[in-house]
Amino acid sequence: MSSDIRFTDFKSDKQPTWCPGCGDFGTMNGMMKALAETGNDPDNTFVVAGIGCSGKIGTYMHSYALHGVHGRALPVGTGVKMARPDIEVMVAGGDGDGYSIGAGHFVHAVRRNVDMTYVVMDNRIYGLTKGQASPTSREDFETSTTPDGPKQPPVNPHALALASGATFIAQSFSSDALRHQEIIQKAVEHDGFGFVNVYSPCVTFNDVDTYDYFRDSLVDLKETDHDPADRGDAKDVILDSEKEHQGVIYQNEESVPYHEQHGVDEDMSVIPDGAPEGATDLVREFY
Repeated sequence: MSSDIRFTDFKSDKQPTWCPGCGDFGTMNGMMKALAETGNDPDNTFVVAGIGCSGKIGTYMHSYALHGVHGRALPVGTGVKMARPDIEVMVAGGDGDGYSIGAGHFVHAVRRNVDMTYVVMDNRIYGLTKGQASPTSREDFETSTTPDGPKQPPVNPHALALASGATFIAQSFSSDALRHQEIIQKAVEHDGFGFVNVYSPCVTFNDVDTYDYFRDSLVDLKETDHDPADRGDAKDVILDSEKEHQGVIYQNEESVPYHEQHGVDEDMSVIPDGAPEGATDLVREFY
């Protein structure tokens, strides 16, 4: 890790192809700034992305990266962290990728408390496939495939995380640059699974959950008497359907990440005594 790293060091030479005004620009900038502020550098950072508008983020960031299969970014991130607990792992996805096909993996990554950061760019719509209702779309949100709305309540990812035993749950807004970076940074610094849902507006297909809507609606928990160490307080915030919140909702300061609980060695290239002949050469081929 280096104190000389700037967030621009995490920018690749590839230009993003997101729509002008997409919330994912702000989300990515906050991720890069948080990584730099926590002393990480591209050589010790691994970004895993799923499928969707968020999926190319590993291409736009300068680090080790893997563009995974739809809904399967978290298992890949888990594997990376288990093999190399010494590097920073950041998983990125969208509300469709994470809370639909990837929902099962989300629950188990949360309960294992793998030491990585999971950033979900929640635009409450499937943007890449041109505007279908997603798991977090409003019950009455009209699209070409749901002209009368989905007719079912949206998934509450924070409630799902809390019920699964999460040790860090937060909500940010991609347009609030400083606060967004601060929240991502807290997730990176957390010992365990740092989950941040980011309101990242889709300016092309969602004309309801807009920048103006979130600016007018958001209540910053830092400006209230909310105690993020109190699960009861966290539950009250999460189940408050009348407000949109921003900030750290819950954090267990005594969290012990999965690899420490199970004694995973930081140097997985060490070959134990009695290993099969040729094992050393095989491991070194991959390290």
